[in-house]
Amino acid sequence: MNDFSRTYGSAPSMDMSVDAGLRSFMLGVYNKMGLGLIVSALIAYSVGTFAPLTQLVFGTPLFYVVQWGPIVLLLGSNFLMRNPSPAASGFLYWAVVSLIGASLSFWVILATSGQSVDTFRGSLSVDWGTIAQAFFITSSAFLALSVFGYTTKRNLMPMGTFIFMAVWGALALGIMNAFFFQSGMLELALQFGVLLLMAGLTAFQTQALKVTYHEIAGDTRSMAVMTNFGALNLYLAFVNMFQIILSLLGRE
Repeated sequence: MNDFSRTYGSAPSMDMSVDAGLRSFMLGVYNKMGLGLIVSALIAYSVGTFAPLTQLVFGTPLFYVVQWGPIVLLLGSNFLMRNPSPAASGFLYWAVVSLIGASLSFWVILATSGQSVDTFRGSLSVDWGTIAQAFFITSSAFLALSVFGYTTKRNLMPMGTFIFMAVWGALALGIMNAFFFQSGMLELALQFGVLLLMAGLTAFQTQALKVTYHEIAGDTRSMAVMTNFGALNLYLAFVNMFQIILSLLGRE
């Protein structure tokens, strides 16, 4: 996450020409993000359907690594990766993708078992049709937001700081609600709030990548690092939107 973005310098004018180099850079980011989603889906399906893996992830202390590992890695990267290398940023990306993929197996287990779980707002159950519907809605929204962020002449950079702070605030409030408040209304409000934040993050991050490219074009090392961080930021936005939409569709 690294503040969800590793932009280099301030934003230039939004009236930037599109060239082959920019298209190649953005394509590399989205290809890496897409590959990350595929890897996460494969891990989720494997963990959710293969009993020994299910037991390993959900029946041992590894569960806490899967649950909290991505947050620890993302927070730690802010302090330990001040001048990240392509290898280090790539390791962070694939580590987060793998851990989140394992956590997504929760939805696979629900879909394959037909079971439901109790939440603060009632029961939650999903099937493969619900998962497909949530993925289609998320993909459509993500595409529209990315196109907006890529094409708009409006400077979205000022909203970045607000998004970062609001996301961490929502995360902290969500943890407090899970352990202390246990309020269904607060859970619902947080879901819609985070959904809006992820929508804003998608548009913002797309434009931030475009801005950054014009600042680091020709610097192979910086472009490799930004490809990893850009893919990570967009991956996180997509997965969060997907899980919230899936949760809303699965309410009984």
